[in-house]
Amino acid sequence: MDDILLLDTTERYLKGELNAEDRAAFEQLRQTIPEVDQMVVEHNMFLNQINAFGQNREYKHHLHEVHNNLEEAGVISATTTDEGKVVPLWKRYKKVIGIAATIASVTALVISALVTYFTPANKGDIVQLNRKINQVMHSYNVQSKQLNELKSKVPMYEKALNGGTSFLIDGSGFLVTNAHVVKGSSTILVQNNKGQEFKAIIAHIDNVKDLAILKIDDEDFKSFPSLPYRIRKGATDLGEPIYTLGFPKDEIVYNEGYMSAKTGYNGDTISYQIAVSANPGNSGGPVFNRNGEVIGILSTSQPTAQGVVFAIKSRNVHQAIDSLKKVDTTYQNLKVSSVSNLKGLDRVQQIKQIQDCVFMVKSFTK
Repeated sequence: MDDILLLDTTERYLKGELNAEDRAAFEQLRQTIPEVDQMVVEHNMFLNQINAFGQNREYKHHLHEVHNNLEEAGVISATTTDEGKVVPLWKRYKKVIGIAATIASVTALVISALVTYFTPANKGDIVQLNRKINQVMHSYNVQSKQLNELKSKVPMYEKALNGGTSFLIDGSGFLVTNAHVVKGSSTILVQNNKGQEFKAIIAHIDNVKDLAILKIDDEDFKSFPSLPYRIRKGATDLGEPIYTLGFPKDEIVYNEGYMSAKTGYNGDTISYQIAVSANPGNSGGPVFNRNGEVIGILSTSQPTAQGVVFAIKSRNVHQAIDSLKKVDTTYQNLKVSSVSNLKGLDRVQQIKQIQDCVFMVKSFTK
């Protein structure tokens, strides 16, 4: 497919003008050729910018017409240069003018706030993948119903704040999630795939890299002798298949995709861009490669670009652990597995070993 035909097909795809067969073929092309997927993302951003520019010009033109109509109707008058009249009027009415200017400033601020409130957010921006947990109730899946009745540890007099996902980095109860999931929280609960809740505390938080290390601080938690996966330090190749596990709903959810760019939003080197389905609640979830190695942590998505999600590179987890150990020597025993036991297993078997290590996060504030 030559460049001109590819560009034309991309534009028709974004405008929804392709028939079902051509659309399916083009989406398959996006999945197999990362450069095509990147072109679709960039062209979509370009079209959004063109539309925004056109709307801005149209809005200015409309304001100009309104101004001219008001002048013609005598509601407002053109600026005068007659200094002989302006100066005396200023001296005579400067107090009144000052009050009027203050009122005008306040009015302008109110109008600006209203415009900001009612205008849709810039679709080129990225959004965090946490979810509000006023909808996340204590839930039990089939396995947990077979256990004794579980008592919820949700604090009675605290307000639900955010929900997300986390995963173990040390079997003794250390987990990683996004900083934005637990930021501002007074109480944190993590819930496993069986519906059991455990209290956790923040051991380390890095708002710049959007990473937080949690420590389960609950006598009901039983340590894992080992973890089946390792957290990768090296880079990941374009087009490499990936999959995720997380809690966009009250049970663990699997999704799969591929690595689509080695940098994140606007060339951010802290993150990867991946092509995968992600929803609010996936924040902090692990991204695995085909060998069951953690290569990233889900964090944000770009609403206008289908399947464009960003994941913090896993090497940042190792850096966060090093920082934690330097600040607090009581965490010297924190050890990250350097071996993955999942290589060579099929996807279903990998997930069966991983899912107990992935936890829902629920944060609350007083």
